[in-house]
Amino acid sequence: MNKPEGLGQEHLLSTTKQKGDAAEDRALRHLQKQGLKLAQRNYRTPGRGGGEIDLIMLDVDGTLVFVEVRNRSSSKHGGAFASVTFVKQRRIVFAAQHYLLKLRQVPPCRFDVIAIDDENLQWFKAAFDA
Repeated sequence: MNKPEGLGQEHLLSTTKQKGDAAEDRALRHLQKQGLKLAQRNYRTPGRGGGEIDLIMLDVDGTLVFVEVRNRSSSKHGGAFASVTFVKQRRIVFAAQHYLLKLRQVPPCRFDVIAIDDENLQWFKAAFDA
């Protein structure tokens, strides 16, 4: 990847983070328009090797929805949805279990994926199981 003259690795990382944040913002707006409410954003488990959940939402029926947002500028190599590998799913489930430990009562839960390919947003409800 060619980088502009004078820009270091920090710039590339911040650009990637900015793109990821913009994709999460777009996904959040989309879900809110569908009636879901934000419970938490970017939940991380402590320590190394844990997991992260991009968005934790509450659906209108009371279901707690753990949402992974994936953004790809191209649908080559399977696209955004295909990038949610089994290993990635296990990390999300681990983080969800950690989050649920904080709750007094565990509501129904589901794992969704918002995949953004070439600016096209798709919402996959119940994309995988715990």
